[in-house]
Amino acid sequence: MSSKTVALPMMYGDHHVLAVRQLLLALPGVKDVYASSSFQLVEITYDETQLSEDEIQSTLADAGYLEELPVPVEIGSSPAHANGKPFFRHTTAFAQTGQEIGFAQNVPDVQRPLWPCPGIKK
Repeated sequence: MSSKTVALPMMYGDHHVLAVRQLLLALPGVKDVYASSSFQLVEITYDETQLSEDEIQSTLADAGYLEELPVPVEIGSSPAHANGKPFFRHTTAFAQTGQEIGFAQNVPDVQRPLWPCPGIKK
């Protein structure tokens, strides 16, 4: 038996943990899988006579879990005045709420994840 630990930057939620476990446990020779979305790591115990490290890596890469999570670069100007349109967050004050502050955000229904999600096919 061999054990291998792999960093998976795109495994950032519990639904990814389930998907990674299903992917790896379906491979021949995999005996145990411990996956953590908190640490973005997976530890695989497998029989090296039935499965190679390259096969594990290629399975995870094909599913999209080895890619880096893209983070948008901050711009130097305030988005509040971009294109002459106000920023998407709106605040409203009402006399009956007193010192409470409420925020609302208009999120369009785009029928796709708002960020890259390896478990969802396009």
